[in-house]
Amino acid sequence: MKKILLFSCLLWVSVFVFSQSEDIEKLHENAKAFMRQGDYANASLILTRALAQAPDNIEIAKDLAFDYLLQKENQKALATIKPFLEKNNADDQVYQIGGAVYRALGQDKDAEKLYKKAIADFPGSGQLYNDYGEMLWNKQNYSAIKIWEKGIEQDPSYGGNYYNACKYYFLSTDRIWSLIYGEIFINIESFTSRTAEVKTILLDSYKKLFATPDLLSNLKGKNKFEIAYLTTMNKQNSVVINGLNPETLTMIRSRFILDWDQSYAKEFPFALFERQAQYLKEGLFDAYNQWIFGPAQNLPEYQNWISTHAEEYAAFNKFTEGRIFKIPKGEYYH
Repeated sequence: MKKILLFSCLLWVSVFVFSQSEDIEKLHENAKAFMRQGDYANASLILTRALAQAPDNIEIAKDLAFDYLLQKENQKALATIKPFLEKNNADDQVYQIGGAVYRALGQDKDAEKLYKKAIADFPGSGQLYNDYGEMLWNKQNYSAIKIWEKGIEQDPSYGGNYYNACKYYFLSTDRIWSLIYGEIFINIESFTSRTAEVKTILLDSYKKLFATPDLLSNLKGKNKFEIAYLTTMNKQNSVVINGLNPETLTMIRSRFILDWDQSYAKEFPFALFERQAQYLKEGLFDAYNQWIFGPAQNLPEYQNWISTHAEEYAAFNKFTEGRIFKIPKGEYYH
């Protein structure tokens, strides 16, 4: 009889716990639906109740803190995320949210201390480097580029560090890395406002590159990869006299890839150049270059190109669909 009673109690407890966890999960899903709709007030209303029922649930806490941050309820966001920052089980997202909250509160010293600890704990998290670099950049601390470069090296398939590094090098005297990092970025993040911004930078970066008649005139401080890049690109100077536009850039870049493949591909394997070679092989390199440079050069002409090359444009889109572009770790040459 006692065994039956004990079994019944255990069964009731397990059913209660399962029911409670199911309710919390439902609350969480409802809150996330409100967040997706931009209804942050309703989301936080639900999330606070869910977190009260499950105070150790890190996923709910992250969403609630982020939701508060979106509402500019920064003190509430800090109060929500701080207990999890002080625990040993904080993941990289907890650190990301915590850093964003400290920055929103103007507590940059706390944010910097947090980012350093976070990167020590999660050295492979590209977003942590990206966020830390952005905080330094906003303070006009140009060592931000070292942080973004480290992020590229450690997490080469995360796009944010390429975006920031591309913009940094475009404003510098560099003539290589704004081009390389910018093109990697638009292959990782292909359809956002940042993509359009970087496409313009890429067109202007090629103009800056070929503004020097001899790309080999100053190789001081250049590494082997950079010298190889400039040597190969310098051979295309004869094409530049026709001006730079999608058509001439397609010609320059086609010759570059063919030459690079013959001379340097084995020494410097590089996913970006391999992707370009793949487009060449598939007969899609013209469409790829139009996609990059057409909107920045002349949007009406690009739209006209799409309408007169509908089959080629459709083939390019089909080829890129579902293909996630990634840079393998180890292909870092800067």
